[in-house]
Amino acid sequence: MSKIRTFLPFAPWVGIILFFVLIAIFAPLLAPYSPDTQNLLGRLKVPGTTARNVFYLLGSDELGRDLFSRIIYGARVSLAVAFASTILSGVLGTFLGLYAAYRRSWVETLIMRLVDIFLSVPAILLAIITVAVLGTGMINVVLVLALTRWPRYARVAYGQTLGLMNMPYVRLARFMGASSGRVMLKHLLPNIIGPIIVVATLEFGLMVLFEAGLSFLGLGVQPPTASWGAMLSTGRNYVATAWWIACFPGFCLFLLVLAVNLTGDRLKAWLDPKSR
Repeated sequence: MSKIRTFLPFAPWVGIILFFVLIAIFAPLLAPYSPDTQNLLGRLKVPGTTARNVFYLLGSDELGRDLFSRIIYGARVSLAVAFASTILSGVLGTFLGLYAAYRRSWVETLIMRLVDIFLSVPAILLAIITVAVLGTGMINVVLVLALTRWPRYARVAYGQTLGLMNMPYVRLARFMGASSGRVMLKHLLPNIIGPIIVVATLEFGLMVLFEAGLSFLGLGVQPPTASWGAMLSTGRNYVATAWWIACFPGFCLFLLVLAVNLTGDRLKAWLDPKSR
């Protein structure tokens, strides 16, 4: 009951995340117009106006595209990139950290020095360099974010696994001849998955921000695909005359990342009794 009371105050933030997820999933059904359809006679229309039988609920951009539809489809891009990159980086980092702590010797030294090298470089700078090498596009953005954020999971998995290596059930499993894979998957991984989930929740918000940042710089998802970061980049040129182009996508980005971060903080308290 105490865990439920701890998590209930942040249920609205979980609802906000689910709201954006549902919007992304059902974007074709919710968007009133195609996000790429241009209407040059309806350029920079203020929210709530109509031009050529098109009602702009949240206004239009510099090409007359419906901003409301583009925000809905932009949520799909941001969440898809964040989910995919979080899963890939989480699986890679957890496996490497778990394996390093289990094997020790030179394997541990090699993996953990790689972690130190990656963590010593600012993540956004490393992402920009990697995108410059691999190229732009949605798939490349996912790969870039996964390759730049795995060390965070590796460090947590490594530390948690070291604390479990001398536990009786682990030593008994190894003494009874259990394979390395069975010990790691059956005895170690289930006991470190809690902290990994907390890290993944917090990293998810960072992935949304990184995707938006790369798109803002023109290194992420390329036009005409709708992206919150790309809309912010375009909107900065029209802040004085068409504030809605930057404000509405920026507010959605702020709300989603805030909800994810607050949920992650509360999830940490919910899963770790020592933090309460």
